[in-house]
Amino acid sequence: MAEITRRRRRPVPFRGGGFAPVARPVVAWLAFAVVIAAWQALSQARLIDPLFLPSPLQILVALRDLAASGELARHFAASLTRIGIGWLIGAAAGVLVGGLIGLFSTWRSAGLPFISALFPIPKIALLPLLILWLGIGETSKVATIALGVLFPMAISAYAGVDSVPRNLVRMAQSFDVPFLRIVGNVILPGMLPSVLAGCRISASIALILVVAAEMIGANEGIGALVLTAGNLMQTDRLMAGIVAISILGLVIGAGISWLERALLGWR
Repeated sequence: MAEITRRRRRPVPFRGGGFAPVARPVVAWLAFAVVIAAWQALSQARLIDPLFLPSPLQILVALRDLAASGELARHFAASLTRIGIGWLIGAAAGVLVGGLIGLFSTWRSAGLPFISALFPIPKIALLPLLILWLGIGETSKVATIALGVLFPMAISAYAGVDSVPRNLVRMAQSFDVPFLRIVGNVILPGMLPSVLAGCRISASIALILVVAAEMIGANEGIGALVLTAGNLMQTDRLMAGIVAISILGLVIGAGISWLERALLGWR
């Protein structure tokens, strides 16, 4: 009887995890290290032709040489300047347009068809037209990035406004709260998570567009570095440029993650 009572009192393990993801950074770094080690081993065994795919050590040496000569910093500075200016312009315009579409029926009726029609167009395809309009200088490249950023930010802002619970807005209206205070105290905090998600997406789009734009018409920038190295069959420098793009993307993603933690701590 005592044994039966003890078994009945044994705690039942919790089984309702709901497939919740668990962060395992060690596994990620281990998988990355295995891939790099296998790649290096295949390169040293001459199973991979270094002309077509250099080894990780060759890429690291090329990246070190680019950094030591100052060439990498020069290309990085050019790309970051274009991304920064284009992203700020596109993000500000996108949040404004998306907010107006979410708040006002007239803007929604007029704006949504335009966004639906123009968003699927690859913005890099507009670069030749923008070069005709704005010249081959920096303005056309910045405009391409801004256009690419505007539409995802507008959609994110509109979706963020639309996701704010209507009962909160009605409650504020029932207390005769002014419109601008409702927007500042109810709408903006509610739409912020969606806007920050749009920032993450649009930052990746801006990075893709700046590389493509620099490949078409630029003497400086990561895209120009990659294109020149490819034309000269300098695959180690080409891969070093690709690694630099990847590192830049990781840095931008980490910055947005920090911004999310700083601004969305209230959640």
